[in-house]
This record gives sequence, structure tokens and C-alpha cells, in this order.
Amino acid sequence: MKTTIATLVLALGAAAVPLVKRDDMIDDTTILNFALTLEHLENAFYSGALAKFNERNFEAAGLPSWARGRFAEIAAHEAAHVAFLTDTLGANATQACNYSFPYTDPKSFVGLSQALEGVGVSAYIGAAQFISNEDYLTAAASVLATEARHASWVASAINKYAGWSGALDVPLGLNQVYSLAATFITSCPSTNPSLPVKAFPTLTTTTTRYSPGKKITLVYTPATPVPAGTPLYAAFYTGLAVEYAPIVDSTVVIPMDLRGQVYTAVTTSNGTISDGNTVAGLLILLLEFDSHGKLMM
Repeated sequence: MKTTIATLVLALGAAAVPLVKRDDMIDDTTILNFALTLEHLENAFYSGALAKFNERNFEAAGLPSWARGRFAEIAAHEAAHVAFLTDTLGANATQACNYSFPYTDPKSFVGLSQALEGVGVSAYIGAAQFISNEDYLTAAASVLATEARHASWVASAINKYAGWSGALDVPLGLNQVYSLAATFITSCPSTNPSLPVKAFPTLTTTTTRYSPGKKITLVYTPATPVPAGTPLYAAFYTGLAVEYAPIVDSTVVIPMDLRGQVYTAVTTSNGTISDGNTVAGLLILLLEFDSHGKLMM
């Protein structure tokens, strides 16, 4: 793979801090506000990029002449998601935060778009288990379907990669999703409702070209020191499964069978990762493949 999302967020990762208070209550309002937090981020991401780059900028970057128009449609979808969730939550709705995104041109914007849309899909899948109201669950499924279409379109029509990672997509937990989102959040209104989430320590890699079967170097600083001699593992989220590989001298070998958008965390567990034994993460690896299943290096 030519690059990794880590190269885009490396400068921001060190500044990512928990911006919400801990709260053990997870109800429908909490989940809808969690979704709204993500939709605010996506809305700001697209509106900001479209305000910065015009159609000529997209064409100069080698993108199709119609690409910006489609991204404008996606931006309208994200704005509609924000409006829908805000209307549903009423006075309880969380407000937009301040954000910083590391794109510098249309190409880097498109690369980040693919990763963010994939995260959005995994966020909705993972949060579905907490929704008890059937109407809310149906609405969340409707948004999820649209986010999945966005992710597939950006990956295939624009980046010329596969529009999916496999037969099953990855569900991510609330803390895992927030850890990725917090990378782009610089501050939030103090009046925003508290959410039961926290950001794990940032995980990045210094390896810019990688593929299954090859080593990557992981960079992270645990929130609390890990006792000397404690074995550490990289957990790779793919579909509904998690694969584990030992970390040796801060390096790990990517399992041979991984494809698509894979999420990686550092953990002390070699079989059952949890929020409690997560040391750092998540890192997004994009292991793209062609229509014959061959990796695109």
C-alpha cells in the first residue's frame, strides 16, 4: 500500500485529548449524540474542503471533472444527517466542535474521505447494539446505508480500489471510534452533553509502504507504563474477526490474509481485546486489492 492514514494524522495525534467526561449511562439519547458528534465532524470535513478547493483544483490534482460535484452531494447528505439528528434530539443535541484536518490538496482530502467514511460505517454498526427504540434503530440503519454507499463510491469510483473490504464489515466500539475522531477535534463547547467515551493513546506507524506479510513499526506512548516484560500484541480488526500478532521491538508482521480497511490496536491480550487491555489505537491500514484479489502496492 502506498500510504497510510497515519501519515495524515501523525502531527495531530500528539494533541488528541479526551474532550468529554466519563459517564456510565448509555441510552438512546447518548448513542444519538454520539452519532451526531461524528456527523458534525464529517459535515465540517466536507464543507471545509469544498470551500477550499474548486473544480479546477480537483482537475489539476488529476481527479475527474465530476468528482467535486459528487463530493458536494456527500456534503449535503452529511448536513442532512446533522439536521435530522439535531431535530430528533431537540434541546439535548450536542453542538459542533472545532476541528483540524490534515489534508493539503484534493488528493489528500480524497484519501482522508475514504478512511473517514469507513470509520463512519463501523461506528454505526458497533453502536447499533445499544439502541432500544425501534424507530431510532431504523433511522440509524438508513444513515448507515448511505455512509456505506459513500465509502464504496470514494474507494472505487475515485481511488480505483475495491469498494469493500470483504463480505462483512467491521463493528467498532464507542471508545475505538472516538479515539479516531478525537484526532481531528481541537475543542468542544463546554455545554455539550457528556458522553461515556475516552480516547486511547494515539497509535501511528513510521512505515509508509506496507503489505500483508511485511513488518511495520508502531509508535505509541501508553497512558500508564506497561510493566517490563509484559507481552504486547497488535490486534487487527477485519470483518467480524480480530487477528493477533506479537509485537517485537515495536514492530509487528501484518497477517497475510488481511485485505481492505483494517483497524489496528496495541493490547496486552493475545485473544480477547477489550477497552481495559487496550494500550493504544486505533491505526487504520488500507490494504487495497484489485478485481482479482491481488494487492495493489
